[in-house]
Amino acid sequence: MQYRTIGTGAAAREVSAICLGAMPFGSVVDEATGFAVLDRFVEAGGTFIDTSNNYISWLPGHQGGESETVLGNWRASRGLGDDDGLVIATKLGAKPLTPDGGLEAAEGLSAQAVRSAVEGSRKRLGMDRLDLLYTHIEDRSVALEETVGTLADLAADDTVGMLGVSNHRTWRVERARQISRDAGWAGYEVLQYRNSYLQPRFDIGLPEGGHMHATPELLDYVREEGRTGRAPTLVVYTPLLFGAYTRADKELSAPYDHPGTAKRMAALRRVATEAGATLNQVVLSWLLDNDPPMIPLLGVSSLAQLDEVLEATELKLTIEQRALLDEAG
Repeated sequence: MQYRTIGTGAAAREVSAICLGAMPFGSVVDEATGFAVLDRFVEAGGTFIDTSNNYISWLPGHQGGESETVLGNWRASRGLGDDDGLVIATKLGAKPLTPDGGLEAAEGLSAQAVRSAVEGSRKRLGMDRLDLLYTHIEDRSVALEETVGTLADLAADDTVGMLGVSNHRTWRVERARQISRDAGWAGYEVLQYRNSYLQPRFDIGLPEGGHMHATPELLDYVREEGRTGRAPTLVVYTPLLFGAYTRADKELSAPYDHPGTAKRMAALRRVATEAGATLNQVVLSWLLDNDPPMIPLLGVSSLAQLDEVLEATELKLTIEQRALLDEAG
């Protein structure tokens, strides 16, 4: 397993370079299977686990919080506490307030909503302090000062260890971080966006509601912040595009329908053959050694899928293979 440091100062933590996504636990993945995956991940040196208070509210019969509940049950059954060496990240802001509601009915990021969501997550996870808390989506009905000020208060009283942001426009991330710096508050130190080796067109929206892809502007922002010593950690979700790299029954969506996709897939297949690795493993290795560095966030539903992911951390691409992948498409 490889490791990365996320955060700065006293809040900084070393985490595994692969983050395990717990989104399907308690819904499409039953609790027993979820426990087995979590055990195997930790046994392999994994220390970074991701969930959200709205997982998985969009499936019939679910209301959100199921994934957090499974994680809480697993932690209790294994006798784990707040100082167990794991970093469990959760998110708030996107949980619907009405049954069968979507993002249009999301709880939002007001001070009241944030505090209420945090208490719910702490209870379900069985944690006194949330290791990492993301604001999941934008809420432009609330001033950034209110949201980041409330988060800073939670960090100051040790209810939250580290703060992150997901699916926000780059300019809003920078504005929020500047507000925090100016006020001397704890601010966003981890960013979570969608990314993979295949890149979509940005003039066509992604069909998955709420997903925001890492844009060239966002990546440039992270690199530039690194030059000034303020680089946030970038965690990337959906890195394997729902299985589309390897499964014929999983089609790429419309934003990926452009000439660059075929060129990149040809390069990916060539490198995978040379390296004796799967397409998925090459994608993950490419992300792990990117500029800026990225922590892939992966949800798995079986031990076999997890083993393939874990093996990717041992794959090191050559300079020539890397160049071939970078220059394709």
